[in-house]
Amino acid sequence: MRILLVSDLHYSLPQLDWVVAASHSFDVVSIAGDSLNINSSVPLDAQSVVLERYLALIAATTQLVVSSGNHDLTGPDERGEQSALWLRDVHAEGIPTDGDSLFLGTTLITVCPWWDGPEGRAALVSQLAADSERRPERWVWLYHWPPLGSPTCWTGRRDYGDSDLRGWIEQYQPDVVHAGHVHEAPFKSDGSWMDRIGNTWVFNTGHQIGHVPAFIELDLETEQATWASLMGSETVDLRERVTPSRTVF
Repeated sequence: MRILLVSDLHYSLPQLDWVVAASHSFDVVSIAGDSLNINSSVPLDAQSVVLERYLALIAATTQLVVSSGNHDLTGPDERGEQSALWLRDVHAEGIPTDGDSLFLGTTLITVCPWWDGPEGRAALVSQLAADSERRPERWVWLYHWPPLGSPTCWTGRRDYGDSDLRGWIEQYQPDVVHAGHVHEAPFKSDGSWMDRIGNTWVFNTGHQIGHVPAFIELDLETEQATWASLMGSETVDLRERVTPSRTVF
């Protein structure tokens, strides 16, 4: 199974065009949050309509999974906590989004939302516990914020990671966590696009300008992951038991 990992597209239409064009080459396209951009002059409601069309184009070509990030929150849900309400329309079109879990052969993909309060957190805890009881050969998570204490959350000045995710990784040891959020991490000398925590690989594609997003090609059959960006490309063997050193810097 070949998976295209992207995140933090932030309403970049040229980068979305690239993902649509590339999607036919992959078995799965995984978008780990921040598809919208709260700093854009385009209202979020208008952005979400455009994104829904792009996501439909991708889903017509291959399997698509989409999680929310902090830029994707558009209003309070029924619990009064901020949520990516627009993703409900995406879910209604048959695309797995926040709170969904998907079996693809011997791989289980868990789509984790950007939770905004105790009830959202509790729902995610229940989702992870339930999926842990039925995990097959491989278990992949989408979770927008990388874990605390990982080079995938290094901004160049400080660790900016999620302590809850760190604990859940240590508890459940999924095979792969696809994150984003910390744009700078892969481009900093002490940061990285990948990390190994126990039995878990954590990936953060990072964010770059231009018509092509930073992206990762994850091949679960050959057990290779390749990060591609304006800096070039790097490949890691998933059979490595520790985080390999980077030679790009």
